Amino acid sequence: MENEKFDYEAFSKRLIDDIRHGRSLIGKDGIFTPLIKQVLEGSLRAELDEHLDHTREISKNRRNGKTSKTVKSQLGSFELENPRDRNGTFEPRIIGKRQIKLSRDFDEKIISLFGLGMSYADIQKHFKELYDYDVSDGTISAITDGLLPEIRAWQDRPLETVYPVIWMDAMYYKVREDGKVISKAVYSILGVNMDGCKEVLGVYIGNAESASFWRQILNNLQQRGVSDIFIACIDNLKGFADAIEDFYPKTQVQLCIVHQMRNSAKYVSYKDLRAVMNDLKLVYRAFDQAQGEQYLSAAEQKWANKYPAVFKSWRQNWERLSTIFQYSEELRRIIYTTNPIESYHRMVRKITKTKGSFTSENAILKHVYLVIVNAQTKWDGTIFSWNSIRNEINIYFGHRLEN
Repeated sequence: MENEKFDYEAFSKRLIDDIRHGRSLIGKDGIFTPLIKQVLEGSLRAELDEHLDHTREISKNRRNGKTSKTVKSQLGSFELENPRDRNGTFEPRIIGKRQIKLSRDFDEKIISLFGLGMSYADIQKHFKELYDYDVSDGTISAITDGLLPEIRAWQDRPLETVYPVIWMDAMYYKVREDGKVISKAVYSILGVNMDGCKEVLGVYIGNAESASFWRQILNNLQQRGVSDIFIACIDNLKGFADAIEDFYPKTQVQLCIVHQMRNSAKYVSYKDLRAVMNDLKLVYRAFDQAQGEQYLSAAEQKWANKYPAVFKSWRQNWERLSTIFQYSEELRRIIYTTNPIESYHRMVRKITKTKGSFTSENAILKHVYLVIVNAQTKWDGTIFSWNSIRNEINIYFGHRLEN
């Protein structure tokens, strides 16, 4: 079990398929039963390590193979491997030597480790209240560190060759490193596949958001099999759009209109803010690009002398801001902003909001991964109006699907 490689792609596909077809996620054949087994065995190994640390020097104690027993739970029965020590003094706490049945509450608490990303203190508190015994930091670390091989498998999994739409953005977290607390950028890519299903394609950590690091990520996408992206939605980070077009020359880049509006608001005095914003809203709500340019020219004529920086930015970015005008209202609705990936980021922050800083990059990845697994269940099914959007994608990009 220790060397078994977790197949995230197979797990994710089965999870989505089970939910879509109304099959139970628990029970004898439920998808979560192997996860319970993996968590318990990781915890048992950690408890034995802790026991050996206290007995090795005194009695020369050491590992002595494993025994196997069938454990029954609300999530189904499974074979559990119990590690042994030579002296026979190891008494596991998480599941006793003769214990063959897990309580429902215990099952739910193990699942919560995957779905809620609880803090060590919260896990210890709940286990103490429900089972009246202490769970060590080492046990919890072993359980959560058991996710790391799965995370690596997930990060390296092959991707689909074509994604009609992707959103790319970064968020920041504090990490303790070499005795200092520094900021780290957590880069995320959210995509929609040809079936209209959302998935997080990857999560990466760097020192700060930059176009050069995005280039490394784009190269990683290509290595994992992504040969074409039709539309990429991003903020206006300098050099970002150029990086995308270097790796994917046919991709249409749509700069986030919401970010553009926010940036424009920074240069406008409060007394004029509502009037300027209303004039700019007419631009991106226009029927087509020609009408959008007319509204932009009208706003520019009215306000440019007072706020030249606003319209300099709109003109410089106009080619990539106006991509939306080629498409119908349904497709415009999902590409004019990076809100879909920001919504996913809010899901992550809901879990991590109590963290002042993280102990390592791996600590961040474990929490983010737990959110992604949980989010995948919430994203069941296709995005709104996908049939109409897909028809439009076939009209504009169908020739690229045939290659």
